[in-house]
Amino acid sequence: MSARRDIRRKTRQVARAVGGAPQRVRASTLVRKAEFPIRPPRTPQGVELLPRVGKTGTDFDTDWARRTPSRLARAAVVESVMRPAMAVLARPERVGQDRLGDLDGPAIFAANHHSHLDTPLLVTSIPEPWRRELVVGAAADYFFGTRVTGALSALCIGAIPIERTKVGRKSADLAATLIDEGWSFMIFPEGGRSPDGWGQPFRGGAAYLSIKCEVPVVPVHIDGTGRILRKGRSTPRPSRTTVTFGSPIWPDDGESSRRFADRIEQAVSELADEVRTDWWQARMRAHAGETPRLYGPDASSWRRNWSLGAQRPNGRRRRQRLSLIHI
Repeated sequence: MSARRDIRRKTRQVARAVGGAPQRVRASTLVRKAEFPIRPPRTPQGVELLPRVGKTGTDFDTDWARRTPSRLARAAVVESVMRPAMAVLARPERVGQDRLGDLDGPAIFAANHHSHLDTPLLVTSIPEPWRRELVVGAAADYFFGTRVTGALSALCIGAIPIERTKVGRKSADLAATLIDEGWSFMIFPEGGRSPDGWGQPFRGGAAYLSIKCEVPVVPVHIDGTGRILRKGRSTPRPSRTTVTFGSPIWPDDGESSRRFADRIEQAVSELADEVRTDWWQARMRAHAGETPRLYGPDASSWRRNWSLGAQRPNGRRRRQRLSLIHI
């Protein structure tokens, strides 16, 4: 035993004499200092790197969501989750589905937008066979900002990323390709939810796709979702809703996207007037060119809130809280 102790003591003395005892090297240090294949190889000087392809936003791949396993899973989500949830929260009344009787082939469903509930409500309201092959245009910066939200949006509602600030070439080409393959397309031409309960001017995306793909646009008006879950609210309040389908409309020969978008907006405005009054009065006002606009009066916020209460179905006003900020 004494001999072993002497050997260890002499070994330590020799190690100190030559510069200290050897230190343990951590595995993480070895990895940091390692080269290829542990780390990517260095790029030689003078070689230009290819740009990285993003995996979020408009670059998010949604092809897998239109394959058979994903479609079966989405159908199960729609029927077992979305439909019961909408029956409890929204208690929807669906009107005008008979107007689609002569519609054959894919179509573009263009609706107003007040709430996050608009998407599941409309997905569960669009009748067969269009619901079976339906893709939803969703904001690329919102629903596809991360891989997780993008995957959930593509799987649960069949969403594809759409640029809402402009008519992006990549988004438009993807939507047009799917429509040409027989898929129907659902879009909110306002580009975002209403900030105050009134509508917003329609953008030209739905009109452009209709002209490009030579398919009709089905105007849809959704009423009541803003009372359940308006923009800025996190807790839903159950209420009644109405989903009204209009007759399909086609672009005229040589009609521009902007002019056709105005006609789509007018058609949705007439459906809104039909919900507030009745079919006959709405048709009379439309014939006279007196259909109320979706985006309300050009006035102060308290006046817009007051006018919005007057627009409720059957003329019933509901008390609204007007804060001093609004006044």
